[in-house]
Amino acid sequence: MGQKINPLGFRLGTTQSHHSLWFAQPKNYSEGLQEDQKIRDCIKNYVQKNMRISSGVEGIARIEIQKRIDLIQVIIYIGFPKLLIENRPRRIEELQLNVQKELNCVNQKLNIAITRISNPYGHPNILAEFLAAQLQNRVSFRKAMKKAIELTEQADTKGIQVQIAGRIDGKEIARVEWIREGRVPLQTIGAKIDYCSYTVRTIYGVLGIKIWIFVAAE
Repeated sequence: MGQKINPLGFRLGTTQSHHSLWFAQPKNYSEGLQEDQKIRDCIKNYVQKNMRISSGVEGIARIEIQKRIDLIQVIIYIGFPKLLIENRPRRIEELQLNVQKELNCVNQKLNIAITRISNPYGHPNILAEFLAAQLQNRVSFRKAMKKAIELTEQADTKGIQVQIAGRIDGKEIARVEWIREGRVPLQTIGAKIDYCSYTVRTIYGVLGIKIWIFVAAE
């Protein structure tokens, strides 16, 4: 049957770039990978704890990590930066301390920068969080999907596909529902496609959300 591949990994080197940039010897590679995961988890947990907007969206599109010998540079691409900016220097310092404590890195300096992204709903991660919040509030899944598609249309994208799988609306039998608007050319490597998969815990069980957004053609 159709062999599915992650659209981001499939396009690495053409339209997609890496989210982590560093070099390690084979024996230290796994440590570096776990360190990256710790940094990402720590930032997400901090944002979750301290800043919730009414809609329940954290607004982190992606976290990029660049490592040098003496420096770890973390760039957070965030859709709603006013959450972090209110008393900005203090918040970022607090976040830096949290991450440093988690990593206990002695000989490396940690630097966190925040970049605002225009059109936050043009990013699948933020859209998936929005959709998850809707499903947790027991909004009907079709209504939530349509609303998500409306939001991306405002963000000026060329196409979107949303898929929800699991016990939708609390039905006994799990199923997969999907909806597509515009073009989503998954086979075309030159097409820049943004993708994310997200799990949402509802009272009936776990639902999986997958979102593909066709941003632009090369």
